[in-house]
Amino acid sequence: MDKNKLLFDPQTKVAPLGFIAMEGAKELGEKINSYLVTWAKQSGLSDETYLIESECPRFASGDGKGYIKKTVRGNDLFILVDVGNYNCTYKMFGKENAMSPDDHYQDLKRVIQSAGGKAHRINIIMPILYGGRQHRRIYRESLDCAVSLQELQAMGVSNIVTFDAHDPRVQNAVPLMGFDNIMPSYQVLKSIFRNVQDIELDKDHFMVVSPDEGAINRNMYYASVLGVDLGMFYKRRDYSVMVNGRNPIVAHEYLGNDVAGRDVFIADDIISSGDSVLDIAVELKKRKAKRIFAYATYAIFTNGLEIFDKAHKDGIIDGVFGTNLTYRTPELLSRSWFYEVDCAKYIAYFIASLNHDLSIASILDPHQKIKALLEKHGHTVK
Repeated sequence: MDKNKLLFDPQTKVAPLGFIAMEGAKELGEKINSYLVTWAKQSGLSDETYLIESECPRFASGDGKGYIKKTVRGNDLFILVDVGNYNCTYKMFGKENAMSPDDHYQDLKRVIQSAGGKAHRINIIMPILYGGRQHRRIYRESLDCAVSLQELQAMGVSNIVTFDAHDPRVQNAVPLMGFDNIMPSYQVLKSIFRNVQDIELDKDHFMVVSPDEGAINRNMYYASVLGVDLGMFYKRRDYSVMVNGRNPIVAHEYLGNDVAGRDVFIADDIISSGDSVLDIAVELKKRKAKRIFAYATYAIFTNGLEIFDKAHKDGIIDGVFGTNLTYRTPELLSRSWFYEVDCAKYIAYFIASLNHDLSIASILDPHQKIKALLEKHGHTVK
């Protein structure tokens, strides 16, 4: 049976599909909806859209409210939210305010409230996990991510889908709620082959390097499926002082095989200021690495793009890959060194699978798809 027809078999559907793309996730939501509608029509259905309009307007005082413009009664409701989209604004006392992750999270709860408990099931797709960087307690600190997950569970949310969580162990806060942490590894490799035509992903020409010990698992996966060497940097910090909530990095120390003459791939969950990845690139260039490609699921560049422009011009870094799971500025998309990894189709498959209670094992572990991709491009897979 055709996979897309299986995904839209009315006999196995949990409930009618409803899809809300919150403010800040409209662009990605439209692409996901387009895939869902196309597959539905291929299956003989006449659905024109699965998107349900919603809005979270603000009063002049800054107070807000949420409302849904169409019934969701009995729907298997999926809500897509990008808590990292700082391009969304609202007016408060006549001043324009950029929406913070806190604002997006509050609006998400407002939309859930607007459903009034009438949806058959509520599923949240939150690529950047709210509070995900504050995932563990070291001193007298808040545990934002854990508390938000428990709050959503209490509001009736059945499943949360996130991408490349900073620390997926945070799901232990809600052990009885569905929590799926997806790694878009296959999409990343597809983008590499599409954008770097002369890349050779073999042991003699290519190597994976983890930027720190926290990112070792995601980099270990790439090294394993490609059959190449893995190196690692560890961050030597000064624990006697605190700067911007963190202990400053004194030096990046390298552990691993020789990188000389090889292309190097560095994968992480987020590029924030970008200082760390550029420091690592400099260290790798000192060790005679050929080309350096960095990947971050969320390439947000909080300190601007100028330092990367300079690094690219100086031959320090050859390319940065990032997904469309969060807001990217027009300036970033215009950069010749930036390559986008499109995850819309991936999310659409996930939504359709959940809506039909199908196994998502192949989506979570795309090893066979990666193997076929490598063989297609002439790479021997052991």
